[in-house]
Parts: sequence; structure tokens; C-alpha cells
Amino acid sequence: MKGIRRVLFLASAIVLSGSFLWAADPDFHQILRTIDAMQDFGGLDYSAVYTIVTQKPGEKDSTTQARLFRRDEHNQFVLLIMLPEVQKGQGYLKIDENVWFYDPESRKFNHSTMKENISDSKAKNSDLSKRHLEDDYEIASTSEGTIGKFPVWVIELKAKTNEVSYPKTRLFVRKDETMVLKQEDYSVSDRLMRTTLMPKYTRVGDKLLPSMILINDELNKGEKSQLTMTEPSIARLPDKVFSKAFLEQVSQ
Repeated sequence: MKGIRRVLFLASAIVLSGSFLWAADPDFHQILRTIDAMQDFGGLDYSAVYTIVTQKPGEKDSTTQARLFRRDEHNQFVLLIMLPEVQKGQGYLKIDENVWFYDPESRKFNHSTMKENISDSKAKNSDLSKRHLEDDYEIASTSEGTIGKFPVWVIELKAKTNEVSYPKTRLFVRKDETMVLKQEDYSVSDRLMRTTLMPKYTRVGDKLLPSMILINDELNKGEKSQLTMTEPSIARLPDKVFSKAFLEQVSQ
């Protein structure tokens, strides 16, 4: 009987231990690192076309199309506006911590930021740049939730720096595969500013990027933008792409 009791005790301990491990929270810092790495092309270049359709109540839908060039290894970013025609040739250039906006009409470069909205859309330059969640934010709290049919981890983040677009952010990350399905951006006073949904992802090389992004302006109800990514490529880009001379040349 003692042997049986011992076996039953050990079995119960194993079951309880297994249940505890299954229920234990994951390493949320590792989740942030995984999200960062998932969209960091490292030594490869990344380019794609983003079509942004913006809706505002009482106005005709507007379409912005831009070609993105990134060299994540050196923190370089170029966004060239192709549509609408009146803004064709405008562009953004980021090298290290410096961001410039180029206007072909005046032929001048002005200092800008990654917080800048792309044309008249709800999208920002930072929405298309490499993420730095682990460096830019600290974890304020975590919880669980559901988005559609997917169980998610809800990770609330507080900014460590003023360089980010929003001081507080809440991420909804799939549990079964590390993918951000939803993001809520807040002001310092906890006012919801923007809600972003990422319903579709696509593989680009060995990376996983959202191919559709839906952004809702929570301050101006009914105003929203849909971003669709096409023509993704990891082909090597000429060094001259990441320069002021490139924006000046392509806008002529």
C-alpha cells in the first residue's frame, strides 16, 4: 500500500507541476524581442509598395501610394510618395537619428520626425519602420484576452523615450504564434488616440510582416486608413538610395 500511495503521490505531483508550468506566464521581455526580431531584416535590405486609402466622413476617399526602402542594419529609411500626383516626389529620409522631409516643389529638405503622418493619412512613418519595443518601452502590466478566435497576451507598455509616436501602447499578441493582432496607442493621460488592427501577415524572406494594416483615429470618429503592402523584396539596394541626392534625382 505504501508503494501505491507513493506512486499516486508522485503522479499527482507531476500533474500539478505540469499544470503550473502550463499556466505560468511567458517571458514577456522575450516576446518583445521576438516581435522586434520578426521585422528586423538585419544585413538585408527591404523594399515594398504601400497603398494607403483614407476615409473621412463627408469627404471622398483619398489614396496615397508610397515606396518604402529600408536598410535596418544601419537604421536607414526612405519613403518616396508616388501618389497623389500633387505630392509625387515628396519623401522622407532617415539616417541614424536624423529625419528629413523633401519637397520637390521648393527643392528643400526640412527636419522631420518618424511621428509625422504620411500625407493626409492616419499612418505614421514609424508604422513602417523597424520596431524597437525592447529598447523604447518598459512593461507596465500584462493580462490575457481574446481577439476573434485567438487567445492573446495583452502587454501594456510605457515609453522610456520621447522619440516614440505615443507614450503608452497596448499590444495584443497571439499566444500560439508571436504576432501582434491589435495595438492601442494612448496619450500620457490614458486617452485612447488610435487603434490599429493587423489582420493579415505575409512572409518576406524569413520575416513576418503585416500585409494589411487598419488604423482608426479614436479622436476623430469615422476617420481611418487602410494600408496594403505589395511588391515586397529583400533584393540588395544601391547605397545611393539612402541619400538626399536620391530623393532629389527621382523627383525630377
